[in-house]
Amino acid sequence: MEEGPGQDAPVTRRRVLALGAGGVAVLLAGGAGLAGSRSGGRAAGARAPGSPSAGTFNPSLASAVLANRAAAVRQGDRMAFLATVGNAPAAFQDTQSRMYGNLRKLPLEGWRERVVRVETVDGETAVVRVEARYRLRGFDRSDVARTRYLTLAPRGGAWTIVGDGTSRGLADDTDIWDCGPLTVVRGRTSLVVGDGAGLDGIARRLDAAVPVVTSVVGTGWARRVVALVPADATVASALAGPGQSLGQIAALAAVAPAAGGGRGEDRVIVSPGTFGRLNELGRDVVLAHELTHVATGGARDGRTPLWLIEGFADYVGYRRVKISTRSAAGELRREVSAGRAPSALPSADAFAGGSPRLSQAYQEAWLACRMVADRYGEAALVRLYRAAGRAPEAAALRDVLGLTRERFTALWRDYVKEELA
Repeated sequence: MEEGPGQDAPVTRRRVLALGAGGVAVLLAGGAGLAGSRSGGRAAGARAPGSPSAGTFNPSLASAVLANRAAAVRQGDRMAFLATVGNAPAAFQDTQSRMYGNLRKLPLEGWRERVVRVETVDGETAVVRVEARYRLRGFDRSDVARTRYLTLAPRGGAWTIVGDGTSRGLADDTDIWDCGPLTVVRGRTSLVVGDGAGLDGIARRLDAAVPVVTSVVGTGWARRVVALVPADATVASALAGPGQSLGQIAALAAVAPAAGGGRGEDRVIVSPGTFGRLNELGRDVVLAHELTHVATGGARDGRTPLWLIEGFADYVGYRRVKISTRSAAGELRREVSAGRAPSALPSADAFAGGSPRLSQAYQEAWLACRMVADRYGEAALVRLYRAAGRAPEAAALRDVLGLTRERFTALWRDYVKEELA
């Protein structure tokens, strides 16, 4: 048995995204029925389990294999785990061996796999959809659910795993264990996991950011964070969710779906290539920005305007750094100096990854929140942020600041000119 799991570039950010199958902000629905029962129901056309042969597949056969795998992960039995894929092609065995090694490095509190659905039974093979459940000890409050696809076939009198769902066009949810050999760094309040570079530094920065964020938003959040740092930018984008691309985004806050629905578990995903090109200040700002999304839930109410979500996160991100307004908003300053001051607060589209004025949108949002803090106090900014999640934007501005949206926009435009002209 093995030992058990161990316990100068522009600053670019992105709004909180969901991490999981089904698209942004959609959590994986659990509880789909099996094709047949564990107590003896059969897949269509199947005979009672006996010596495996074509057409004899039953979901209970897959469940037994998965139970052996899960026990092997929990008990640290590499041989037992690899025995479940012993008849698979060498490349798949290598992938599974790396996965096992990575799982054993994570501070797992439980690891289970269960059949959710039989996708296909074709000759002597069956493809099943599997839900993997786990939580990270000391950080996750509930089980995270990930979807995997496995192909099983009869070999030597038993059913074994011989591949994934690739041949059927079925793609697994990407998770950090799909990376190369993982390193796990445990900070005071952070857990940083990945095969990328600079994990110790990321843990130190996150640890330092927690009290900064707490000083603004209060103690009503977990005050701990998990960061995922894959070396491969493609994996980082996959961790962000289907169809997402980080591009030049250095880090983002995401949500890993909870088993059976629910709020999910927060993650900060770092794209090492882009993050590594930031200067020291930029790295501090980016991580504090994303941690603010974690602390506030990223305003997942669907009501809070994006300029307030991102501007508030930048306000907290810049709070502890020493930099002039003109330097921090360099792109916007050049536009103002050229007589092109903004006329309206940035729309949600302005924060899209391909927006030509992405940096300026963040700078405009930051200055809007900074103006509120400067003129009405930081507490008023926090109240505005919270009120905007409960009421329309215009009502929140009126109730907290006593301003119409038109008057607020006019004050903000004057503030931008004063700060950057």
